Amino acid sequence: MDKDGVVAVLKSQIADLEQFLDVYKKSVMEKTDELYAEITKHKQAEDQLLEREERYRTIFENTGTAMMVIEEDITISLVNAEAERLTGYPRQELEGIKKWTELVTQADMERLEKYHRRRIRDLSEAPTVYEFDLINRQSAVRNISMLVAIIPGTKKIVASLLDITERKKSEEALKKSEQRFRDLTEHTSDWVWEVDANGVYTYSNLKVKEILGYDPDEIIGKTPFEFMAPEEVKRVVPEFQAIMKALKPFIGLENTNLHKNGQPVILETNGVPILDSLGQFQGYRGIDRDITERKRSGEKIQYLATHDSLTGLPNRLMFSQLLIHSIQSAKRHKRRLAVFFIDLDRFKIINDTKGHDAGDQLLQEMAMRYKQTLRAADVVSRQGGDEFVILIEDVHKLSDIELVAKNILAITYKPVVLLGDECRVTASIGISLYPQDGEDEQSLMKHADIAMYYAKEEGKNNFQLYSKDIQSQSMGRLAIETNLRLALERNELSIHYQAKVNFKTGIITGVEALLRWQNPNLGSVTPTQFIPVAEETGMIVPIGKWVLKTACAQNVAWQQQGLPAVCMAVNLSLRQLSDNNLMDDIKAALNDSGMTPSLLELEITESMIMSNPAKMMDVLVRIKSMGVRLAIDDFGTGYSSLSQLKHFPIDTLKIDRSFIRNVPENAEDKAITHAIIAMGETLGLTVVAEGVETIEQMNYLKDQSCDEMQGFYFSRPIVPEQFADLLREQADTFTD
Repeated sequence: MDKDGVVAVLKSQIADLEQFLDVYKKSVMEKTDELYAEITKHKQAEDQLLEREERYRTIFENTGTAMMVIEEDITISLVNAEAERLTGYPRQELEGIKKWTELVTQADMERLEKYHRRRIRDLSEAPTVYEFDLINRQSAVRNISMLVAIIPGTKKIVASLLDITERKKSEEALKKSEQRFRDLTEHTSDWVWEVDANGVYTYSNLKVKEILGYDPDEIIGKTPFEFMAPEEVKRVVPEFQAIMKALKPFIGLENTNLHKNGQPVILETNGVPILDSLGQFQGYRGIDRDITERKRSGEKIQYLATHDSLTGLPNRLMFSQLLIHSIQSAKRHKRRLAVFFIDLDRFKIINDTKGHDAGDQLLQEMAMRYKQTLRAADVVSRQGGDEFVILIEDVHKLSDIELVAKNILAITYKPVVLLGDECRVTASIGISLYPQDGEDEQSLMKHADIAMYYAKEEGKNNFQLYSKDIQSQSMGRLAIETNLRLALERNELSIHYQAKVNFKTGIITGVEALLRWQNPNLGSVTPTQFIPVAEETGMIVPIGKWVLKTACAQNVAWQQQGLPAVCMAVNLSLRQLSDNNLMDDIKAALNDSGMTPSLLELEITESMIMSNPAKMMDVLVRIKSMGVRLAIDDFGTGYSSLSQLKHFPIDTLKIDRSFIRNVPENAEDKAITHAIIAMGETLGLTVVAEGVETIEQMNYLKDQSCDEMQGFYFSRPIVPEQFADLLREQADTFTD
């Protein structure tokens, strides 16, 4: 082939090659573009995936909930910061190292591992919530609620952990609170209820059965007013409606309901409004308390607070209120009224000797008598003890008041049988009048009291109207009481001694110790003035103890001077006889002085013995067993019979001076005196005549074979030194 042919072939081949290169280049370019496009597409997908992963990671890290990714083998592969905070472990100690079940309590571990394996096996995609106790790095236990879900296409689990410790505590507290409320509601002594906005019961505890007799189901759907009496509904409904309209709580509303058996039940209702979260009124919730017995007790307490429990009469408090009201009425209508202050004269003797039961019976009898004697409008009150006060309204004339007073004295003196014995008491009455004796309650009561004490001083069994003269005398009595309380410690008391002389021999055989009182302010106070005060106040007990001790010591002192021994007579009061320490006081007086017991003679009055013979017998026997002599003073005034007298361990009878005063002129006194002397002789007793002041009296008594005499005719009461001289003169006379 020629050169041109070769060139032509070459050109042709070059052209083909160029064409091939063009096609190849075009093909390569197309493939390159496709590859680039594919790369770009993958790059974009990768960027999107990374962006999405970053977004998820950001969410995972910054969510407020603890998050974990848990592998199939239960190891933790990923945690967020909140999970670190919750567990207390840094992520480098959690991720790929710990199984998440290592963080739970031993009690929960097996249960949770079993749940995890089942979830991986079943590849359940439905989220599940577990609750368990987690132990953090500080060994603190936290209550956890964990939401778990399978990551699609894997066997991994993503878990969201929520710390519910505080919620659990709140739930437990709420549960306890609800249980506490339920216990209180069901076991309270009160009826707990709820009503809706229409006042219809929606809830009731079981207590309603006990209070009203209805089961809770029987009242649900009904209103409270359906269980009230019609007249109560009229009173209560307006009050309740006003409260509900104002949405106010109510406390202590009292209403009377009807029990299922028809009996009235008084309830005290307390309630508060129920409001929803928006403040809308939903009804009331409250409690009802059965106060039926409390109301009855309150009425009884009120009665007891204003009435004397023994007699049922108005007491001091109520009488004061009634008197104040009467004074106001009398002032308004220009009327007069009178206040009677009554004191039973012999009550203390009866109460001390016969006992409190007899005393109470006597007070009840007198209360009944006074009420029956007076008008219905008049008020009788017991002030306490044996004191009564009477209010007489609308007084027209003084003679009416005097008539009432005489009637009271008369019915008081009527006999009353106490423990089988017939007894009598008298009364001392003081009277004050409105307005002349006082215009207020305090003045009238005070002045009536003053007049009553004056009645006692006037011999008892009488009434006295208040006057200023009486008040001055009463103030004297108050001064006596005040000063007498200090008389012993101030050494103001002394003893004078009056001799007892044997009629046959003329020799002094005995002496009586007689108490005297000399006060620097009051001067010489007579026994008739201060002895009754000492009796009433109880001061007679320590004073009597002092007299007994002093008299025994004085008798021994005379003997130590070489004077003849005489029998020392000492008076005992009823209060001393009732005193538990009397026996000890007698023993102490004898032991301290060294006096022979037979030289001591204790004098008691006939009325003291007859006030309670059984009790006095026991006391006298105990005294007699000590070797001490016993004498009945003022004999003839107590109306004791021979059959009674012979049972008592008595050594001496002393004829009361009231019978001696008029012998031998008065035939009746002569007969009584003769009978007493004969009685004493029959019983083998020594008979002593008191108050012998004349030779005629002495001669008559000597002729009647009376044993001894005592009185001014032979000797007045004298001081110890003078009596010693009397004994000494007598000893010298008989010696000569």
